[in-house]
Amino acid sequence: MKPQDIIAGEASLWVFGYGSLVWKPDFKYRRSQVGYIQGYKRRFWHGDNFHRGNEELPGRVVTLIEDDDESTWGVAFEVTGSEVEESLKYLNLRETVCGGYITKMVDFFPEGEERPPVQALVYIATTGNALYLGPASPEMIGVQIAVCRGKTGHNMEYLLRLAEFMRSSCPHVEDHHLFSIEAAALTVVSYLLAAQ
Repeated sequence: MKPQDIIAGEASLWVFGYGSLVWKPDFKYRRSQVGYIQGYKRRFWHGDNFHRGNEELPGRVVTLIEDDDESTWGVAFEVTGSEVEESLKYLNLRETVCGGYITKMVDFFPEGEERPPVQALVYIATTGNALYLGPASPEMIGVQIAVCRGKTGHNMEYLLRLAEFMRSSCPHVEDHHLFSIEAAALTVVSYLLAAQ
């Protein structure tokens, strides 16, 4: 389903980001809110041969894996009026054409607010995607991230900015997968620097 079909006739749209969108949305929005979605876990199981890697050395970026017992923290952005269509055009290119993601509508729960969740659009890379790399140990993923670079920048930047977002905006949340990969990648970088 295309994002445009999901929100046809809507005056506003919430978009949930759990990867690079949390620090670099690059589209106009009215407001943003930290919070979470339920039934998904964030994993560095998706390959990236454009933004954070290339054909020879694909980088690793996050996607969502369904898991009833898990939740994923991130940022939801409210887009309104004429900016809805502009934002969707941009996100479709960034996430779907270049990244291989599909879209779904999910319940987003804003942090610290006693109100019902809002429906938010989320981009998810599936196992059927040609760029899907699947699970690996934190050490293997850390090595891959430490050596990859794409048109948007180094894969390490992506990893470190996501970890920093979690520490600064969601300090009460322990994202073991993310932090174990960060530790492994930083170890690789320190070895590479020491060997120079």
